[in-house]
Amino acid sequence: MIENGREIDSLLEAISQATLKITQYGDLRETLQRIVDSARELLAAKYAVLATFQQDHVAPNFVFSGIDSETAESIAHPPKGIGLLGALSSERETIRIPQLTEHPKFTGFPAGHPPMNSFLGMPIEQNGEIYGRIYIADKLGGAPFDRTDEQLLRLFAAHAAVAIQNAQLIEANRADRQQLEQRTRQLAALDKATMAISSELTLDKVLQQIVDAARDLVDAQYAALGVPNNQGFLETFIDSGIPEEEGAMIPHLPKGHGLLGVIIKERKTIRIPRISDDPRSVGFPAGHPPMVPFLGVPVMAGGEVVGNLYLTNKMGADEFTQVDQDLVELLAAHAAVAIQNARLYEQVGRLAIVEERTRIGMDLHDGIIQSIFAVGLTLESTKLSLHNNPEDADNLLSHAIEGLNATIRDIRNFILDLRPHRFQGNLEQGLGRLVREFQANTMVAVSLSAQQEALTVLSASVARSLFLTTQEALANIARHARAKQVIISIEQQEKNIVLRISDDGRGFDMASKSYSIGHGLANMLARAKDLNGTFQIDSAPGKGTAIKLEVPIKKEAHS
Repeated sequence: MIENGREIDSLLEAISQATLKITQYGDLRETLQRIVDSARELLAAKYAVLATFQQDHVAPNFVFSGIDSETAESIAHPPKGIGLLGALSSERETIRIPQLTEHPKFTGFPAGHPPMNSFLGMPIEQNGEIYGRIYIADKLGGAPFDRTDEQLLRLFAAHAAVAIQNAQLIEANRADRQQLEQRTRQLAALDKATMAISSELTLDKVLQQIVDAARDLVDAQYAALGVPNNQGFLETFIDSGIPEEEGAMIPHLPKGHGLLGVIIKERKTIRIPRISDDPRSVGFPAGHPPMVPFLGVPVMAGGEVVGNLYLTNKMGADEFTQVDQDLVELLAAHAAVAIQNARLYEQVGRLAIVEERTRIGMDLHDGIIQSIFAVGLTLESTKLSLHNNPEDADNLLSHAIEGLNATIRDIRNFILDLRPHRFQGNLEQGLGRLVREFQANTMVAVSLSAQQEALTVLSASVARSLFLTTQEALANIARHARAKQVIISIEQQEKNIVLRISDDGRGFDMASKSYSIGHGLANMLARAKDLNGTFQIDSAPGKGTAIKLEVPIKKEAHS
């Protein structure tokens, strides 16, 4: 009785240690290996194998214990789940036999497989779900496996099923977390890409930003953006990822045939694993780099195809995924808006040039040309008075000279207005340059004062607005004020920067509804609003003009 009690205690201790080992945290492969090692140790066997074969719940696995790696490599192939093992797989039964080779369903071992005699095998299952099959062979000491061994293994297999299930859940959770992190990174990349393309207004730069962003977004080796014309052929083609020397080897750009033409005509996304296998492909010209997987997405705006995105050669994968397609389609929607905005911006720029040319033509006709015509009339009168009344002729010549000098001054003012400076970032230098050129062209005295401490706290956006406002104000003074003196000051008042510009010119009627257009003051007001500031103007006929721009200080962010 004491011996039986000790034997039961020993068995309980063994099964307890075995189950504790397999419940330790680890991935699925580690868990399977611990199960097969613990089972072999628990039943004092020479060999143990755990097989999952092809199932819905567990990926195919074949894990062994007791066979060294050199022997394992010499085995022709792992078990395929036929013969005796097939009976275990299909019938869910436990098989315990003293001699493996004598079983009627035994079909032999593959070449290189070590000989095995006694055998015990059963499914690892939980709630009717099979997670694998465990096979134990060659009990140490040469005795066959008995009923106690079978009961121990069945108890152990129940714990093993729970361990496998837990490992699966952990791996699924890890995979879900990795997928969520990847999705978060992709959405962040998409947000960064859309911000980049929306920050540009020049069409060529917008197109390049789009194609670069698309390539980075889905880790493509090559990307391109084609813009079709009214006939459905590509008139613009911008690429990304092809080195310049390789691009020079390609004899011509794509014309919109093959797969590219299908996207233009059908206006649908195409995603294929191999370009060469698709019957719609027409191949590549000589010198073209090899391309295998393909993702093509139309860029649609209001039912119109404004471009097509093409991506090839997914980095680190054989083909593009549905997630890649979804991301590029989202980017294409933003790209369509960016392309339309860039086109509208260019149209507005062209209209502004036309309007400016019309205004200049009217000003030249109404001002300078008429002044020259008046000088011509004066010179004709001088010619008539030259012999009969030299004194009148002398006065007329003086008037003509004054008229020509006034005309020269007007022409200089036009040159000043047509050749604005670009802001280079240093407000003090920029204002100094504006003042020097203004004085050289108008012969008007300018007083410029700026607090140094005020200049040092300005952000780039505030400094640029102060520069542009001063530039426009001086241009207006040169063209309209007929001033003799201009005063410009910049100072800091608490948390605001204040720009004041005043002149002693002829001023204008504040009640006039057209002054804001003719004098460019609408632009100054818009800049103030953009910076959450205020803009004031004070003027009257014969009393000059004074403007005041007050904006809050915006300090630059430093990383």
